[in-house]
Parts: sequence; structure tokens; C-alpha cells
Amino acid sequence: MAIPKIKTAEFELSVHRIEQLPRSALPEIAFLGRSNVGKSSLINALLGRRKLVRVSAKPGCTRGLNFYLINQRWHFVDLPGFGYARVSREMQAGWGRLLMDYLEQRENLRGVVFLQDGRRRPGEEELFLWKVLTAKGRAVIPVLTKADKLKMGERAQAVRRLAADLQSFGVAAGEVIWFSALTHEGRDKLWRRLLDYLEQ
Repeated sequence: MAIPKIKTAEFELSVHRIEQLPRSALPEIAFLGRSNVGKSSLINALLGRRKLVRVSAKPGCTRGLNFYLINQRWHFVDLPGFGYARVSREMQAGWGRLLMDYLEQRENLRGVVFLQDGRRRPGEEELFLWKVLTAKGRAVIPVLTKADKLKMGERAQAVRRLAADLQSFGVAAGEVIWFSALTHEGRDKLWRRLLDYLEQ
């Protein structure tokens, strides 16, 4: 399957309450992961844009569900990061409610790209979200980021550990995609997986 040419990619809106979700029927792909895992960099790399999605070293900059309209055909949705973001517990609780409502209820959602730092194992939050997504029957694409920071032997070990940690959710080692926003490794492979869902 040919990788699409990105003719247009633009920020559309930021959703802070479930009733603000777009009413369009366009298919959506959501990007989920811990704060600072590289979601913004990955989306920019996928779209061939440098600054469309804000990249920051400060965790917690994504404070809503940020919708990007791609080629007037699809939405990419940058979800709030979870984990160690330095924001109030009240604000994080608000993100959590919005995030769960979206992941569990959104009919337009065709797939979730679940990002994990390739140098770390899934924590309690990641495992909880995997449980939620698989219970709802969501299509989930496991992606290990920052591939350029690991040697080949370290990568093989990381994939084996991840597959073992996610075995109960039906994740096999061969499904895991390595991605580097720096070298664009994994970009074409991830696009092909995305198109499987976007072109249904």
C-alpha cells in the first residue's frame, strides 16, 4: 500500500469537554502515551511537518484532545500525556475523565497508536489503558519510540520484554513498530498500519 502524500495538515480544534468533539464522520486515529514519550515529534514526522504539533521538553503541554485535519479526509488526535506531568491533580483528573470517555465512546475512532519509550517497561498506567482498550475491542498499534537511542541487541531485548508484559492483551513481538522521529525509521511501516484502519 502506497504511503499517502500529505497535501494538507492543519490544527482544527482542542477539545476540553466531551460535548466539544467534532460532529463530522471522518475516521480518527488517536496517539496515546506517557508525557515526553515523543507523541508530538512522531506526528510531525508522520506528516512531514516540522512544527505542526507543538514539541516541548516540558511534560504536560497537551491539555486537551487536539484534532488535526489531514488531507481533508482524516483526523489525527493528539491525546494528553499521562504520568509525571507537573500539573495539578484536579487538572489531571479532568484529563483522565475526558480521555476515558473518548477512548471508550468515540465511534469515529478507528485505531490507537500506543507509544512507549523503548528504553522503559510499561507502568501501571500503560497496563491499565491497554486493559481498557482491549476490553472495548479497540485496534491498538504498539510503537516503541526513540529507536535511535538503542543498539540492535537492546532493541531485541526491549521487544521481548514488552511482548511479555502485554501478552495478556494479545500483543505479539512482531506487531511492535520501532520509530525514530530523528531518522524517520518506522515511518512507512506505521503509515501502512494506519491505512489499514483509515481506509476501512
